[in-house]
Amino acid sequence: MKKVLLIICLGCFLFSCKTRKTVVTKPDKPKTEEVAVKEDKPIEVVKPKKVYANDTEKYIDTYKAIAQSEMKLYNIPASITLAQGILESGSGNGRLSVKANNHFGIKCHSWTGAKIYHDDDKKGECFRKYKDAKYSFRDHSLFLTDRKRYAGLFKHKKSDYKAWAKGLKAAGYATDRKYPQKLISLIERYKLHEYDKEVLGDDYKKVEYIEGKPATYTVVKGDTLYSISRKYKITVKELQNLNGLSDTALSIGQQLQIEPTVEN
Repeated sequence: MKKVLLIICLGCFLFSCKTRKTVVTKPDKPKTEEVAVKEDKPIEVVKPKKVYANDTEKYIDTYKAIAQSEMKLYNIPASITLAQGILESGSGNGRLSVKANNHFGIKCHSWTGAKIYHDDDKKGECFRKYKDAKYSFRDHSLFLTDRKRYAGLFKHKKSDYKAWAKGLKAAGYATDRKYPQKLISLIERYKLHEYDKEVLGDDYKKVEYIEGKPATYTVVKGDTLYSISRKYKITVKELQNLNGLSDTALSIGQQLQIEPTVEN
Protein backbone atom coordinates (compact mmCIF):
# COMPACT_ATOMS: atom_id res chain seq x y z
CA MET A 1 0.00 0.00 0.00
CA LYS A 2 2.81 2.32 0.89
CA LYS A 3 4.41 1.64 -2.50
CA VAL A 4 1.24 2.58 -4.28
CA LEU A 5 0.97 5.86 -2.43
CA LEU A 6 4.62 6.61 -3.14
CA ILE A 7 4.16 6.04 -6.85
CA ILE A 8 1.09 8.31 -6.95
CA CYS A 9 2.90 11.13 -5.11
CA LEU A 10 5.89 10.88 -7.41
CA GLY A 11 3.63 11.04 -10.45
CA CYS A 12 1.84 14.15 -9.15
CA PHE A 13 5.20 15.86 -8.50
CA LEU A 14 6.47 15.23 -12.00
CA PHE A 15 3.25 16.51 -13.61
CA SER A 16 3.33 19.73 -11.58
CA CYS A 17 6.93 20.45 -12.70
CA LYS A 18 5.96 20.24 -16.40
CA THR A 19 3.11 22.67 -15.98
CA ARG A 20 5.40 25.32 -14.36
CA LYS A 21 7.55 25.80 -17.48
CA THR A 22 7.16 29.40 -18.82
CA VAL A 23 5.95 29.56 -22.32
CA VAL A 24 7.99 32.24 -24.14
CA THR A 25 6.24 33.66 -27.13
CA LYS A 26 7.96 35.86 -29.65
CA PRO A 27 6.30 39.26 -30.03
CA ASP A 28 4.57 39.81 -33.29
CA LYS A 29 6.44 42.04 -35.71
CA PRO A 30 4.67 45.36 -36.08
CA LYS A 31 2.74 45.47 -39.28
CA THR A 32 3.90 48.09 -41.70
CA GLU A 33 0.97 50.02 -43.13
CA GLU A 34 1.10 50.38 -46.88
CA VAL A 35 0.44 53.98 -47.85
CA ALA A 36 -0.97 54.41 -51.31
CA VAL A 37 0.77 57.42 -52.87
CA LYS A 38 -1.29 59.05 -55.63
CA GLU A 39 0.58 60.79 -58.38
CA ASP A 40 -0.85 64.29 -58.91
CA LYS A 41 -1.79 65.10 -62.47
CA PRO A 42 0.06 68.09 -63.92
CA ILE A 43 -1.86 71.30 -63.48
CA GLU A 44 -2.96 72.80 -66.74
CA VAL A 45 -1.83 76.39 -67.02
CA VAL A 46 -4.58 78.36 -68.67
CA LYS A 47 -3.34 81.67 -69.99
CA PRO A 48 -5.85 84.42 -69.35
CA LYS A 49 -7.37 85.85 -72.48
CA LYS A 50 -6.33 89.39 -73.26
CA VAL A 51 -8.89 91.85 -72.04
CA TYR A 52 -9.65 94.91 -74.13
CA ALA A 53 -11.33 98.10 -73.03
CA ASN A 54 -13.49 98.08 -76.15
CA ASP A 55 -13.88 96.53 -79.60
CA THR A 56 -11.77 99.23 -81.22
CA GLU A 57 -8.71 98.36 -79.12
CA LYS A 58 -9.20 94.71 -80.00
CA TYR A 59 -9.47 95.60 -83.68
CA ILE A 60 -6.25 97.61 -83.57
CA ASP A 61 -4.36 94.83 -81.81
CA THR A 62 -5.66 92.30 -84.35
CA TYR A 63 -4.83 94.19 -87.53
CA LYS A 64 -1.97 96.57 -86.68
CA ALA A 65 0.70 94.20 -88.04
CA ILE A 66 -1.14 93.86 -91.36
CA ALA A 67 -1.53 97.63 -91.64
CA GLN A 68 2.19 98.12 -91.00
CA SER A 69 3.06 95.46 -93.57
CA GLU A 70 0.88 97.22 -96.16
CA MET A 71 2.59 100.52 -95.31
CA LYS A 72 6.01 99.02 -96.07
CA LEU A 73 4.79 97.68 -99.41
CA TYR A 74 2.49 100.45 -100.63
CA ASN A 75 3.49 103.60 -98.69
CA ILE A 76 0.04 104.13 -97.17
CA PRO A 77 0.30 105.21 -93.50
CA ALA A 78 -0.68 102.39 -91.16
CA SER A 79 -2.57 104.96 -89.09
CA ILE A 80 -4.79 105.82 -92.06
CA THR A 81 -5.40 102.18 -92.94
CA LEU A 82 -6.36 101.31 -89.35
CA ALA A 83 -8.54 104.39 -88.91
CA GLN A 84 -10.39 103.68 -92.15
CA GLY A 85 -10.82 100.04 -91.18
CA ILE A 86 -12.22 101.00 -87.77
CA LEU A 87 -14.59 103.57 -89.25
CA GLU A 88 -15.77 101.60 -92.27
CA SER A 89 -16.18 98.25 -90.47
CA GLY A 90 -17.53 99.47 -87.14
CA SER A 91 -14.42 98.06 -85.42
CA GLY A 92 -15.02 94.75 -87.18
CA ASN A 93 -18.66 94.45 -86.15
CA GLY A 94 -20.34 95.78 -89.29
CA ARG A 95 -22.29 93.50 -91.59
CA LEU A 96 -19.84 93.85 -94.48
CA SER A 97 -16.86 92.91 -92.33
CA VAL A 98 -18.65 90.03 -90.59
CA LYS A 99 -20.35 88.53 -93.66
CA ALA A 100 -17.85 89.48 -96.36
CA ASN A 101 -14.55 90.34 -94.63
CA ASN A 102 -14.87 93.74 -96.32
CA HIS A 103 -13.30 96.21 -93.88
CA PHE A 104 -13.12 99.26 -96.14
CA GLY A 105 -16.53 99.47 -97.76
CA ILE A 106 -15.09 98.96 -101.23
CA LYS A 107 -17.84 98.50 -103.79
CA CYS A 108 -17.76 96.08 -106.70
CA HIS A 109 -16.93 98.45 -109.58
CA SER A 110 -15.10 96.11 -112.00
CA TRP A 111 -14.81 93.33 -109.41
CA THR A 112 -15.17 89.78 -110.75
CA GLY A 113 -14.87 87.95 -107.43
CA ALA A 114 -17.47 87.06 -104.79
CA LYS A 115 -20.02 89.76 -103.98
CA ILE A 116 -22.42 90.83 -101.28
CA TYR A 117 -25.31 93.29 -101.52
CA HIS A 118 -25.75 95.93 -98.88
CA ASP A 119 -27.68 99.17 -98.39
CA ASP A 120 -25.35 102.17 -98.47
CA ASP A 121 -25.86 105.41 -100.41
CA LYS A 122 -28.44 103.43 -102.34
CA LYS A 123 -30.38 100.30 -101.52
CA GLY A 124 -28.84 96.93 -102.37
CA GLU A 125 -25.46 98.15 -103.61
CA CYS A 126 -22.79 95.65 -104.66
CA PHE A 127 -19.73 95.23 -102.43
CA ARG A 128 -16.66 93.05 -102.70
CA LYS A 129 -16.43 89.88 -100.66
CA TYR A 130 -13.18 88.28 -99.46
CA LYS A 131 -12.20 84.90 -98.05
CA ASP A 132 -10.15 86.50 -95.30
CA ALA A 133 -9.80 89.99 -93.85
CA LYS A 134 -6.15 90.19 -94.92
CA TYR A 135 -7.26 90.23 -98.54
CA SER A 136 -9.47 93.21 -97.78
CA PHE A 137 -6.43 95.10 -96.47
CA ARG A 138 -4.43 94.23 -99.58
CA ASP A 139 -7.28 95.26 -101.88
CA HIS A 140 -7.52 98.57 -100.02
CA SER A 141 -3.85 99.22 -100.78
CA LEU A 142 -4.31 98.34 -104.45
CA PHE A 143 -7.50 100.38 -104.66
CA LEU A 144 -5.65 103.55 -103.61
CA THR A 145 -2.45 102.96 -105.56
CA ASP A 146 -4.07 101.92 -108.86
CA ARG A 147 -6.52 104.82 -109.27
CA LYS A 148 -5.39 108.17 -110.62
CA ARG A 149 -7.76 110.16 -108.43
CA TYR A 150 -5.80 109.04 -105.35
CA ALA A 151 -2.39 109.78 -106.86
CA GLY A 152 -2.18 113.08 -104.99
CA LEU A 153 -2.28 111.25 -101.66
CA PHE A 154 1.18 109.83 -102.24
CA LYS A 155 2.67 113.31 -102.47
CA HIS A 156 1.95 113.74 -98.76
CA LYS A 157 4.50 112.71 -96.17
CA LYS A 158 3.69 109.34 -94.63
CA SER A 159 3.80 110.98 -91.22
CA ASP A 160 1.20 113.60 -92.20
CA TYR A 161 -1.96 111.66 -91.39
CA LYS A 162 -4.07 114.83 -91.39
CA ALA A 163 -3.21 115.56 -95.01
CA TRP A 164 -3.97 111.95 -95.93
CA ALA A 165 -7.33 112.03 -94.14
CA LYS A 166 -8.39 115.23 -95.88
CA GLY A 167 -6.97 114.07 -99.18
CA LEU A 168 -9.13 110.92 -99.10
CA LYS A 169 -12.27 113.03 -98.75
CA ALA A 170 -11.15 115.46 -101.44
CA ALA A 171 -10.49 112.54 -103.83
CA GLY A 172 -13.99 111.20 -103.25
CA TYR A 173 -13.38 108.15 -101.08
CA ALA A 174 -16.38 108.99 -98.87
CA THR A 175 -19.39 111.28 -99.08
CA ASP A 176 -19.46 112.08 -95.35
CA ARG A 177 -18.36 115.72 -94.95
CA LYS A 178 -16.85 114.90 -91.55
CA TYR A 179 -14.91 111.90 -92.84
CA PRO A 180 -11.46 113.52 -92.40
CA GLN A 181 -12.25 114.70 -88.87
CA LYS A 182 -13.46 111.24 -87.91
CA LEU A 183 -10.27 109.61 -89.16
CA ILE A 184 -8.07 112.18 -87.43
CA SER A 185 -10.01 111.78 -84.19
CA LEU A 186 -9.50 107.99 -84.23
CA ILE A 187 -5.80 108.33 -85.01
CA GLU A 188 -5.20 110.76 -82.19
CA ARG A 189 -7.42 109.04 -79.64
CA TYR A 190 -5.78 105.64 -80.12
CA LYS A 191 -2.33 107.02 -81.05
CA LEU A 192 -2.33 105.16 -84.35
CA HIS A 193 0.45 107.41 -85.65
CA GLU A 194 2.80 105.45 -83.38
CA TYR A 195 2.53 102.55 -85.85
CA ASP A 196 3.69 104.88 -88.64
CA LYS A 197 6.62 105.85 -86.47
CA GLU A 198 7.56 102.19 -85.92
CA VAL A 199 7.68 101.59 -89.68
CA LEU A 200 9.51 104.79 -90.61
CA GLY A 201 12.03 104.69 -87.78
CA ASP A 202 14.60 107.46 -88.16
CA ASP A 203 12.77 108.75 -91.26
CA TYR A 204 9.73 109.70 -89.21
CA LYS A 205 9.14 113.44 -88.98
CA LYS A 206 6.23 114.66 -86.94
CA VAL A 207 4.08 117.21 -88.76
CA GLU A 208 2.39 119.90 -86.71
CA TYR A 209 -0.05 122.49 -87.92
CA ILE A 210 0.34 126.21 -87.28
CA GLU A 211 -2.23 127.48 -84.82
CA GLY A 212 -4.38 130.53 -85.44
CA LYS A 213 -5.32 129.68 -89.04
CA PRO A 214 -8.57 128.09 -90.22
CA ALA A 215 -8.17 124.37 -90.82
CA THR A 216 -10.44 124.04 -93.85
CA TYR A 217 -12.23 126.11 -96.45
CA THR A 218 -15.49 125.27 -98.20
CA VAL A 219 -15.44 125.99 -101.92
CA VAL A 220 -18.17 128.36 -103.15
CA LYS A 221 -19.23 129.42 -106.64
CA GLY A 222 -16.49 131.38 -108.42
CA ASP A 223 -13.61 130.02 -106.35
CA THR A 224 -10.37 128.89 -107.95
CA LEU A 225 -7.28 127.42 -106.39
CA TYR A 226 -5.48 130.62 -107.25
CA SER A 227 -8.03 132.87 -105.53
CA ILE A 228 -8.07 130.68 -102.44
CA SER A 229 -4.27 130.58 -102.33
CA ARG A 230 -4.13 134.39 -102.50
CA LYS A 231 -6.72 134.69 -99.74
CA TYR A 232 -4.83 132.48 -97.31
CA LYS A 233 -1.32 133.39 -98.48
CA ILE A 234 -0.20 129.96 -99.61
CA THR A 235 0.74 128.74 -103.06
CA VAL A 236 -1.46 126.80 -105.45
CA LYS A 237 1.07 123.96 -105.25
CA GLU A 238 0.72 123.86 -101.46
CA LEU A 239 -3.06 123.71 -101.77
CA GLN A 240 -2.78 120.83 -104.21
CA ASN A 241 -0.34 118.97 -101.99
CA LEU A 242 -2.39 119.55 -98.84
CA ASN A 243 -5.52 118.18 -100.51
CA GLY A 244 -4.11 115.49 -102.76
CA LEU A 245 -5.18 117.32 -105.91
CA SER A 246 -3.56 116.46 -109.24
CA ASP A 247 -5.21 119.35 -111.13
CA THR A 248 -6.96 122.66 -110.43
CA ALA A 249 -10.55 121.44 -110.74
CA LEU A 250 -12.85 122.30 -107.81
CA SER A 251 -16.48 121.59 -106.96
CA ILE A 252 -18.90 123.71 -104.94
CA GLY A 253 -19.07 122.49 -101.35
CA GLN A 254 -15.67 120.81 -101.52
CA GLN A 255 -13.65 120.99 -98.30
CA LEU A 256 -10.07 122.13 -98.73
CA GLN A 257 -7.33 121.93 -96.15
CA ILE A 258 -5.56 125.27 -96.04
CA GLU A 259 -3.27 125.00 -93.02
CA PRO A 260 0.43 125.18 -93.78
CA THR A 261 2.44 122.63 -91.84
CA VAL A 262 5.79 122.56 -90.12
CA GLU A 263 7.99 119.56 -89.31
CA ASN A 264 9.66 118.73 -86.02
